[in-house]
Amino acid sequence: MLQSQTFKIALPIIVAIIIAIMPTPEGLSVNAQYFFAVFLGVIVALILEPIPAALIGLIGVSFSAAFGLVGETAKANRDWALSGFSNGVIWLIFAAFMFALGYKKSGLGKRIALLLVKALGKTSLGLGYAVAFADGILSPFMPSNTARSAGTIFPIAINIPQMFNSTPENEPRKLGAYISWVAIAATCVTSSMFLTALAPNLLAVSLVEKNAGILISWGEWFSTLALIMIPLFLLVPYITYLVYPPEQKTSPEAPTWAAKELDAMGPITKKELIMLGLGVLALVMWIFGKSIGINGTVAALVVLCLLVLTKVIDWEDVITNKAAINVFIWFATLVAMASGLKKVGYLKWAAGLISSWLAGVDPVNIVIILVVLFFLFHYLFASVTAHVVALLPLFLGIGMNLIPAEMVPSLAILLVGSLGLMGIITPYATGPSPIWYGAGYISQATWWKLGAIFGALFLASLVLLGFIIL
Repeated sequence: MLQSQTFKIALPIIVAIIIAIMPTPEGLSVNAQYFFAVFLGVIVALILEPIPAALIGLIGVSFSAAFGLVGETAKANRDWALSGFSNGVIWLIFAAFMFALGYKKSGLGKRIALLLVKALGKTSLGLGYAVAFADGILSPFMPSNTARSAGTIFPIAINIPQMFNSTPENEPRKLGAYISWVAIAATCVTSSMFLTALAPNLLAVSLVEKNAGILISWGEWFSTLALIMIPLFLLVPYITYLVYPPEQKTSPEAPTWAAKELDAMGPITKKELIMLGLGVLALVMWIFGKSIGINGTVAALVVLCLLVLTKVIDWEDVITNKAAINVFIWFATLVAMASGLKKVGYLKWAAGLISSWLAGVDPVNIVIILVVLFFLFHYLFASVTAHVVALLPLFLGIGMNLIPAEMVPSLAILLVGSLGLMGIITPYATGPSPIWYGAGYISQATWWKLGAIFGALFLASLVLLGFIIL
């Protein structure tokens, strides 16, 4: 274990040193090469994660600023290092984490899931839809799909197969395997359906704005991606039922169990009603805020204040929420690192180099090629966030070099819209995957096979959307 940890710490440093001492390519400044060496070391560290991810980002920013790799003066380097902390999207992510806490503390998230099991759970297919709908209802308000799927849905859903003696050791295919796959597949789709359903979505939108000058609003995201996400979402339980069917087709005990759990919760509370109202208020402001002059981040902060004032959550919850603060520091530093690649000229150089290989290809085909490659490269990543920071600015840069300007917004929406969907391909591809895989109902070999099938379906849907909007 100690040797493994030492290796994980040493490898990012070794990678950074090797890149730094290599001859500087023509057209690239020495400073840009040094900064890319640090950047690549950060990405490798994020993949291996020998220390907390937020600390990795902070080290990368601090090291680069201290050695003056980005700005020409000490003040310029300081301003760059802190630029991510003033980014509005980062504050939106922080506020949205508090919404997730509100759903958990108020009990509303659990009640919604149980109500759906009670209403739809008489058949195994109905249970699949109950699990999917629970995720779908919560997804616009919970930017951590780990908190949503693994933290809220998993504790409820995992109890259901056990009622029928379907355990990892005993008849996993009876019911548990089906529910597990529906749960992870549904959360991957909802993570791409809504801008606020996955934290890296918000990070990606920020990088698109910084690198391409394109602002993707909540409404624009949903109205475009809904063309494929809603059909996919509705088909996931049924397709799973066909491809990976449960051996047990009915589940009459599930609604009874859910009813008992609801009785134990008691009648709906004042806090749950307040949480429901504030959730709807946030959604309305995110959808219509642009037309009435309210920024999405400001809307989120207003609702955060109301959550505290109405005592759905406490101020202590805000300042002690380790997950939210960790993500805040992590994403703020990664936004700065990604913007540094542009500042030092590395992105322009790399995009120009790769663009030369695709010169002469039809612009529509270029968009499709970039989307497919961006999706498939996720096999190399265990973190959607690392994937976004490492590849999104580069792929955008290539596209901006090769396709007409009016097609760049479509390329951007296809790239960012793939982030949730790509979480289906491996047992480590997105936050909730290790939780559902770790439940033990689905073997590793089966997971990779199902991941390939559903990954192909999700990617084909993205390509279809590309032909529609281009």
